[in-house]
Amino acid sequence: MNPTVLAAPAADGMSWLQVIVLSVLQGLTEFLPVSSSGHLRIFSTWLFGADAGASFTAVIQLGTEAAVLVFFFKDIVRILVAWFRGVFNARHRDDPDYRLGWYVIVGSIPIAIIGFFGKDLIRDAARNLWITAIVLIAFSFVFLLAEKFGRQDRPVDNQSLKGLTMKDAVVMGLAQCLALIPGVSRSGGTISAGLFLNMSREAAARFSFLLAIPAVLASGLFSLPDAFEPSVGQSATGVQLIVGSVVAFVLGYAAIAWLLRFVQNHSLAWFAGYRIVLGLVVIALLATGTIPAT
Repeated sequence: MNPTVLAAPAADGMSWLQVIVLSVLQGLTEFLPVSSSGHLRIFSTWLFGADAGASFTAVIQLGTEAAVLVFFFKDIVRILVAWFRGVFNARHRDDPDYRLGWYVIVGSIPIAIIGFFGKDLIRDAARNLWITAIVLIAFSFVFLLAEKFGRQDRPVDNQSLKGLTMKDAVVMGLAQCLALIPGVSRSGGTISAGLFLNMSREAAARFSFLLAIPAVLASGLFSLPDAFEPSVGQSATGVQLIVGSVVAFVLGYAAIAWLLRFVQNHSLAWFAGYRIVLGLVVIALLATGTIPAT
């Protein structure tokens, strides 16, 4: 495609170059504990001079969430079958997968409530870049504390998640709410919570991915109309949203596979270091007036 066409702004807001770059960022960062929403907020302003908006972010997250559905397809089907079987037949309610289904449902309730009633704050005030930069740095120390104090000795199976409890679901569900603030990271918040609950990194990451499915799907579908005519941020065409979601899907699938291997033997401290550096760079850009905060 002609580079001048890519760089040219769409009639109603975003250029193709902006859509592709932000979709690549979304795919690479959604599942890493570095905050995909924070990265999109920062680089959209830094490279293109404007915030693409929370609605665009929520919609292309459908692409990365599709990657979760494909990657964990067998697990999801197993959990759904067990859950429906248990709902209609009490004899099957001892199945760990039946309980896991409830854990995902219960863990999704906090972010559904806060996301719905706080949608205006999330789309506007919470996207200030000073907040994003400070949160990137501050929450990095949560990672480090989780690594230091989490014993990772809980008998929770890394694959089936057998041994997970309702308390785990509630705590990690509450931690997921923090991801509504750009800079926190959905996976970082939930994995850290799992570590504080003494789960292994791999088990915490696996449940984090499952827990994100209802929240991200609901957020993306709810934000779809606003992405075309956003109250805050830029608009995108239907074709741009589709292409962006496909790009995010492909890279997101690869990121899931990589992260699950990485956390088996590596600390979240690696990501904490990166987040601190990025946060300091953003603060420097804001302080020098290179990029605007809003």
